[in-house]
Amino acid sequence: MDAQGIVVLPEQGPESNTSPRRSVALKLLGGVTGGSIMMFEETVPVGTKSTFHLHLDSDEVAYILSGEVTFKIGDDVTVGGPGTCAFMPRGVPHA
Repeated sequence: MDAQGIVVLPEQGPESNTSPRRSVALKLLGGVTGGSIMMFEETVPVGTKSTFHLHLDSDEVAYILSGEVTFKIGDDVTVGGPGTCAFMPRGVPHA
């Protein structure tokens, strides 16, 4: 792994608004983590759905701060609230 330590402050990371009341701030991408992990901060309105997809270049971790999220990782479906952490390995379909 060629990654070095990195700290991303709250105001850092490119942001985009993908739809009303939905925003995404990229925090860590595979390129800066030696291809190990990606992380982003996202605010989503109730009822938002993600397409079933996978990543080939990095793993993904999600941590729920508020609200409730339904995760589908492979064939497993789990509903989690604040404090829930999910790990989605590269190459495994998830939504």
